[in-house]
Amino acid sequence: MMRHHWIRAGHRWLGLALTLSVAANFIAMAFGPPPAVITYAPLLPLALLIATGMYLFVRPYVTSRG
Repeated sequence: MMRHHWIRAGHRWLGLALTLSVAANFIAMAFGPPPAVITYAPLLPLALLIATGMYLFVRPYVTSRG
């Protein structure tokens, strides 16, 4: 499989990880102030989603199909 296929699949899984971490954050907030680990957990998947999303957005414009 080519590299962009792996990045696209990783981007999808990162979206799932972000969704689950945000849901865990809201559930933890329902029971009081959440610990810092849960509060900041969505930041890593979000940063990786931004990086992979920018790659997937720019890739068609950079590749030349002659």
